[in-house]
Amino acid sequence: MEHRIYPQPIQTISSPEPFARKSFTDAREAVAALKALYERNTAFLRDAFAQVAKDGESDRRFRAFYPEISLATGSYAQIDTRLAYGHVAAPGVYATTITRPDLFDDYLIDQLSLVIRNHGVPITVSESETPIPLHFAFLQDTYVEGSIADRLKRPLRDLFDVPDLNATDDHIVNGTHEAPPGEPLPLAPFTAQRVDYSLHRLSHYTATAPAHFQNFVLFTNYQFYIDEFCALAREMMAEGGNGYTSFVEPGNIITKAGETSPSASALARLPQMPAYHLTREGHAGITMVNIGVGPSNAKTITDHVAVLRPHAWLMLGHCAGLRNTQALGDYVLAHAYVREDHVLDDDLPVWVPLPALAEVQVALQEAVAEITGLSGYELKRIMRTGTVATIDNRNWELREQRGPVQRLSQSRAIALDMESATIAANGFRFRVPYGTLLCVSDKPLHGELKLPGMATDFYKRQVSQHLKIGMRAVEKLAAMPPERLHSRKLRSFFETAFQ
Repeated sequence: MEHRIYPQPIQTISSPEPFARKSFTDAREAVAALKALYERNTAFLRDAFAQVAKDGESDRRFRAFYPEISLATGSYAQIDTRLAYGHVAAPGVYATTITRPDLFDDYLIDQLSLVIRNHGVPITVSESETPIPLHFAFLQDTYVEGSIADRLKRPLRDLFDVPDLNATDDHIVNGTHEAPPGEPLPLAPFTAQRVDYSLHRLSHYTATAPAHFQNFVLFTNYQFYIDEFCALAREMMAEGGNGYTSFVEPGNIITKAGETSPSASALARLPQMPAYHLTREGHAGITMVNIGVGPSNAKTITDHVAVLRPHAWLMLGHCAGLRNTQALGDYVLAHAYVREDHVLDDDLPVWVPLPALAEVQVALQEAVAEITGLSGYELKRIMRTGTVATIDNRNWELREQRGPVQRLSQSRAIALDMESATIAANGFRFRVPYGTLLCVSDKPLHGELKLPGMATDFYKRQVSQHLKIGMRAVEKLAAMPPERLHSRKLRSFFETAFQ
């Protein structure tokens, strides 16, 4: 009988030289130290992998750690009570692991500057006890030959740390995290490994690098909106940008202001949820993502976009109008949501209300008025505000009608779709300002469905106007200071200092 010989366990661990803890009272200096430490440690892992790939074997395990920032305060801060973030709730020690400080440069400087100002204490940069998984140490667009695995005499996870799903969760942002006795309290809503996981997922789902994502995100459930967005963006670039600096398409195809971009995507096959980016300095532009139909995609993409800490995200799409007084092409501005999507029930109970955010609602309503030329009482002819219901069954009409229709009537719903409440709920959960403006494309309760010719005319007419309204609303939100836009409504009793 043949006996398999297993390799002996590795006893030696090789790591970079220990990093001496450093304290800073200047946020830029602290972020510079984070960058240097992160680059050193990830380069160590990349170099070690290159050597292992060449030799096919190693007598040691390689490990490097994420950077960490921490602070200690012994008193309650006298903070500006108008601020929703930038301060800790009580005296104590707070810390968070950090990844990709190059990508989060501006964000980290802003957050650390507020904390230093509000608490008058230094920020300490050190190495954490959380290993960096090898998969997250590679540079963007790195390609690893599949044949390398065949040459290795040991499993890769014997030699390097790999992603640990037990440490990649949403306990902090969900408010269920309990720090063990003696350990620091969380300083940020996401850990480094959770952020890295989402950064990789974003590249996979959208076929664009996370660095291209802007601070204002439009989600849609129809390709018509994307086609119109691309046409407008290409026109802007050809005319010099109109304040935007570039247009980025799936495959990271970049057209700069003043250039002419291709008329179609360079990718032979689009990803599951393609993203397009109309960029401005400071990531103040617009990202638009076609999430397709259904709450599962809506949750998936917002789970990952959230780690980029955008300033707002909005849903623009089609819906079923539920009122006899509505007409095809009318707009619906959501003030409340009925959640029958079910994908977030374990993370955010359905009894949690999703408040309308005044800044977002006003921006959307003003944008509708400006683009349509209607205002005041006249605006009510084409737009209703009220409750939007989101359901996970696209063919709900085919089931017994009394139950769903009765619930919709009792909730005072004026529209039904499959994504809006999910996006709003995840905005609430992740403290990302959210809003919804939908366009009525059919009225199933009243037998009004679009005929083929009507549909073509409807899409040509309404999509362009609807998209321009969304973009105008984003421009209004971008003109606001972030500290005004990030509402205190989204903060719980015990919050992290970072927004």
